Amino acid sequence: MISKDEVLTLLNDLENYHVERTVSTDKMDKFCQAICAFSNDMPHSGKKGYLIIGAADDGTISGLKVDDKLYKTISGIRSDGNIQPFPVMSVEKFACDEGDLLVVEVTPYKYPPVKYKGRTWIRIGPRKDVASETEERALAERRRANILSFETFPCIDSTLDDLKLDLFRNIYLPAVMDEDALAEDKRDIKQQLSALRLYNRTEDCPTYAAILLFGKNPEYYLPGAYVQYVRFDGNDNAADIINEHKFTGCLLDTLPKLDTFIETAIIEKRLKPVTILREKTVYNYPKWAIRELLMNAVMHRDYQSNTPIKFYQYADRIEIDNAGGLYGNAKPENFPNVNDYRNPIIAEAMKSLGYVNRYNRGIVRVQKELHENGNLEARFSVNNITVFGVNVNDATYTEDRQLRIDFTNQVTNQVTNQDDPVLEQIVSSCSQAALAEYDTRYSQIAERFDSQEFAPLKSARVLKILNVLLSEPQSKRELLVNILGLTVQVYNYQKFIEPLMAHNLIVQTIKDKPRSPKQKYAITLLGYYFLSYLNRTSVK
Repeated sequence: MISKDEVLTLLNDLENYHVERTVSTDKMDKFCQAICAFSNDMPHSGKKGYLIIGAADDGTISGLKVDDKLYKTISGIRSDGNIQPFPVMSVEKFACDEGDLLVVEVTPYKYPPVKYKGRTWIRIGPRKDVASETEERALAERRRANILSFETFPCIDSTLDDLKLDLFRNIYLPAVMDEDALAEDKRDIKQQLSALRLYNRTEDCPTYAAILLFGKNPEYYLPGAYVQYVRFDGNDNAADIINEHKFTGCLLDTLPKLDTFIETAIIEKRLKPVTILREKTVYNYPKWAIRELLMNAVMHRDYQSNTPIKFYQYADRIEIDNAGGLYGNAKPENFPNVNDYRNPIIAEAMKSLGYVNRYNRGIVRVQKELHENGNLEARFSVNNITVFGVNVNDATYTEDRQLRIDFTNQVTNQVTNQDDPVLEQIVSSCSQAALAEYDTRYSQIAERFDSQEFAPLKSARVLKILNVLLSEPQSKRELLVNILGLTVQVYNYQKFIEPLMAHNLIVQTIKDKPRSPKQKYAITLLGYYFLSYLNRTSVK
């Protein structure tokens, strides 16, 4: 806080525009406007401002007696909520022979603009006024310039021993520096790191960017700094998990692993029949698009959060969620045309290493790649301020559903052409499990029929049962007694009918009442294909 002698000097410095004098004690609006203006420091001088209560404009002391009420009232300006953000100020009383002085010392706020009742006040020479739109924009730009991204903060308690310096020297430096400049660089390791904002000389420790890029154990300092992959055997989180993997470690180690994982474990191709004699290869996802979306999640995530990047694969889609919503100039109304970087050091490193571009073309190209592969457009969640998400559908899943519909129609037409009276029964009795078998062509299904699983069912008696069910549904007695010439004992039912049901070759027509005396059995679409298989093979 300023001393008494310095205050007396300021009183007589009438040309000092960082001082406002007043004899009034009840003009709270005037006091708050002055404090707000000093906080904004429009000239960007870096000098503190002083509101001196008890002095006239000519510097003379008015004879004010400062009591506790006035002292508390002026001190309360800091936190009464009218000035936002709270100003950095202190209040001191000085007793002089001519009277008391109450001095408010205001430190320029590092992240302007500061507002009083929603208006930005600034000091213009000897007077104060409301900032114009241009002046307020200039203050906002200074705020952005002064705000350091989290990645540039010193990682307190970390040391050079926490870094994989071989990765820094052999991979990172050659990627971000010209070969000739690197050969001439004789600085020590701390100076090299510091020049790239990877080391804080004041705290003598690495920054969080260095820990993320080539730290030995980033999770020790940043518990959420990993990618969690989960593959579900269904379309929601209630489905069984069929694969999971945690990608942890520094980015220079993790990024190549993610790149390889996408290509080997995510991208799948299969043959789609175009005609009887021709097929084409289809992919569930275009590799580049999924890679770009995942790399963007790594680049833009909020690393202060303990939530990992979620890379979830469902039967019909992929979802990627990362902590931190749209940042800076990027807003829901201008996404994806406007971009901004929460982690500029990480972004520059990933660009230099070839994992992303910084030309704001990524999302446009992602949509183009998806369209050309047959996927729907990626859907982005941009309205949540704490999470950014993207959802991409599986192109082959959509293809599979269409193939299932086409196949059902094909079988329907075949049976209709034969004037089969039980068409409706066949189609309506098909279980979802049976329908799922028709996501592939007959030759692929036949491979399964060739397996040991169906070996016990390859008999003349099964052929008889399926043939008769193709005409119309039959009861248990009709199948066992009339068709097979057996009794209705439980043993025969368990040997000849239950296995067909277990393999979804036949189903009960009254599903909600298994023991109904009117119960009958109908062939499924899978049973229809198995019957075709038996007719093509030698069955005894």
